[in-house]
Amino acid sequence: MISNAELVKKYCRHDKKFPHIWCPGCGNGIILNGMLRAIDSIGLAKDDIAFVSGIGCSGRAPVYVDFNTLHTTHGRALAFATGLKLANEKLQVIVAMGDGDSTAIGGNHFIHACRRNIDMTAIIFNNYIYGMTGGQYSPTTPHGAKGSTCRAGNIENPFNISALAEAAGASFVARTTTYHVMQLQDLIKKAIRHHGFAVVEVVTHCPTLYGRLNKVGGATEMLKWQKESAIHKKKAEKMTAEELAGKIITGVLVERDLPEYCDLYNEIIREAQEQVSGGEAS
Repeated sequence: MISNAELVKKYCRHDKKFPHIWCPGCGNGIILNGMLRAIDSIGLAKDDIAFVSGIGCSGRAPVYVDFNTLHTTHGRALAFATGLKLANEKLQVIVAMGDGDSTAIGGNHFIHACRRNIDMTAIIFNNYIYGMTGGQYSPTTPHGAKGSTCRAGNIENPFNISALAEAAGASFVARTTTYHVMQLQDLIKKAIRHHGFAVVEVVTHCPTLYGRLNKVGGATEMLKWQKESAIHKKKAEKMTAEELAGKIITGVLVERDLPEYCDLYNEIIREAQEQVSGGEAS
């Protein structure tokens, strides 16, 4: 297995962009590490990858890696990524988004990317809060949890990102946590190899804001909570709704073979070209 030092040297802009800006104990580095290890395991060339992000803590991820990268506007990462994929379908397009970036301001783009089933991988960093801008509550903040904009506790019900992706039509949906590093690498690898829109929701930790505001401890305690709360899908299928309350169901949640958007788009172009050629010949 490649060492962390070798991984950084091989894939990161280590000479210019480090040290990174993420807080001590943040889970974002674990997710980036898992993604790079998945890419290394598959053997993808750096020039064949386009890594796109929006705004937020997760939005900094493309800054550190030596791929074709795009740091876009808040909530619009999937819109930019769709344009890239249609312009050059040979690119392996990977999109990093936070829970707010993907399901709040970017929610419309997210559900329609799922619906189209365009061949991209969306990695969602779900830390239950807006980490970069001061700890505001997000669409995934648990009911009753606190944020800088809900000091008395969140009164809204949170989104289930993976269930939303499934309902909107994504052909691959998986969930894991930053504690389960080997599963994280495996699920990202499967998502990249999947032909269609693939979503990997990663429940991660923000000790600086969510941890402090909700008095749940630092990174160690939050990782321990992930470990104790995670239930693999196969085990969860044998449990009752009461037993699953408050649990994080992990693993591949959806994997189905559906028509892919670029394939369908290319077929339309091919048919149009044949019609034009036939008309010229006559």
